[in-house]
Amino acid sequence: MTRKPEKPYVSPGMPQLDTSGKTTSFFEFWPAWAMYFPVAIQWLLLSLRHRSLMLPLLANPKLPLSGMVGVAKSELFEQARGQCAEAILPWIKVIRTAPFADEQLPKIVQAMEQANLAFPLVAKPDIGCRGVGVKLVHNEQELAEAFRHYPAGASMLLQKLAQHEAEAGVFYVRHPKAEQGKIVSLALKYMPYVVGDGRSSLKELIAQDPRASELQHLYLPRHQDHLDDIIPEGEAFRLIFAASHSRGAIFRDANDLITPELSAAIDGLMQDLPEFYYGRLDIKFADIEALQTGKGLEIVEINSASSESLHIWDRATPLREAVRSLLFQYRTLFELGAAQRKRGFRPPRLRELLRRWHLERTLTPHYPETD
Repeated sequence: MTRKPEKPYVSPGMPQLDTSGKTTSFFEFWPAWAMYFPVAIQWLLLSLRHRSLMLPLLANPKLPLSGMVGVAKSELFEQARGQCAEAILPWIKVIRTAPFADEQLPKIVQAMEQANLAFPLVAKPDIGCRGVGVKLVHNEQELAEAFRHYPAGASMLLQKLAQHEAEAGVFYVRHPKAEQGKIVSLALKYMPYVVGDGRSSLKELIAQDPRASELQHLYLPRHQDHLDDIIPEGEAFRLIFAASHSRGAIFRDANDLITPELSAAIDGLMQDLPEFYYGRLDIKFADIEALQTGKGLEIVEINSASSESLHIWDRATPLREAVRSLLFQYRTLFELGAAQRKRGFRPPRLRELLRRWHLERTLTPHYPETD
């Protein structure tokens, strides 16, 4: 008699995760250039039509380059007001100025106390993408170790840990002349877990898991010091902290969960972010009912011009749908940029894009390993 596989462990508040069938789509972990090649061709064609290569970088005109690359998260957070500012999890920015990280620690702790931040909290780069350098720090020693990696002049955000574990990515678009925006994509973000049996090591549990075994190159280096640990029976071990696809998070298309109430709640939050028309919110919520009614949402991050509709990374999404979605996104960027140009905004220069791209590329290798 074949043993029926146990239901996978999911974070509290998340619906049950269906793991039957294939574990990933065949293109899910293709290199970025392969997925974005059609986008590059479309970008060139639309640039000729609109007579501007940089027009998409006007979509969110109050944000440099519309947040495409090399733009600090704090620049967008600082613009938020009203309900949006209240929904963003409390944060502070810390700039590396001292030769040794320990020298700044007392001032950092003092700033945390003034902002009512306490351990554990999330430490992440102010300039960075795809979950790079995100750390869950539990004490001053771990904070100092994370901060040690930042070069002089680099800034780190310290953010309150969300009270909820359930997470979703909500892609939002609004035309400058429209009174209301809309959600164009909703995806649930599942954390990968393995569950102990009291006999197997962490490394063995990862190798036995249908999906985790295919992504060992992502998980094993992160848990190098614990691979031989025996995980107690029934204990769920979380393989990543940052819910990033490139780090091994599991995404599921949740467009069927979009409701008028959620749409209104998200639009209300984004209306409190001046001149913001395009981007994705990463939000925490208590349960699916809270998500669909738009109540008690906690904003972890607001991604802008370079963000993706996360439903494309659902294992069931066909390649043609994923490419169609990416083309729609960048076509929308051009449309928004054209509308902003008519309002009097001017596209940035190419050298500014190259400068900020170089800045991000220079900073990224310094950041600590992502949790």
